[in-house]
Amino acid sequence: VQLQAYGGGLVQAGGSLRLSCAASGDSISGYAMGWFRQAPGKERELVAAMSWSGGYTTYGIPVKGRFTISRDNAKNTVYLQISSLKPEDTAVYYCMVLVNLEAYWGQGTLVTVSS
Repeated sequence: VQLQAYGGGLVQAGGSLRLSCAASGDSISGYAMGWFRQAPGKERELVAAMSWSGGYTTYGIPVKGRFTISRDNAKNTVYLQISSLKPEDTAVYYCMVLVNLEAYWGQGTLVTVSS
C-alpha cells in the first residue's frame, strides 16, 4: 500500500485545514487507519485513528474536540479535518494504514500554525 498525504500549509491560529491521504496499491476498506504528527524535536504522536469499519475512532488528548478523522472507502482516502488550530499543532502530519499488523506510512504533510 502506498499513501500520499497532502493538504498541509501555513495557517493562522484559529484557522482550519483538511488533510487528505490517498491510498493506492490496495483498498483501505478493510484496514484501520490513522494520523500521527511529529513536531521538531519531539516524538511522533497519535493524532487520530479509525477502525476499518469507521465505527470506532480515537483521538490524542491535545486534539480531542478540534480534529475529526473520516474515511471514504470508495475514494480510497482518509481525511483529517483540523480546526481551532494552535501554534503547538505545528508539525509534519503522517497518515498510516495497518495491514495485517504491519504499518505503512505516507511521506507526511507539513502544517505550520502562526500565532
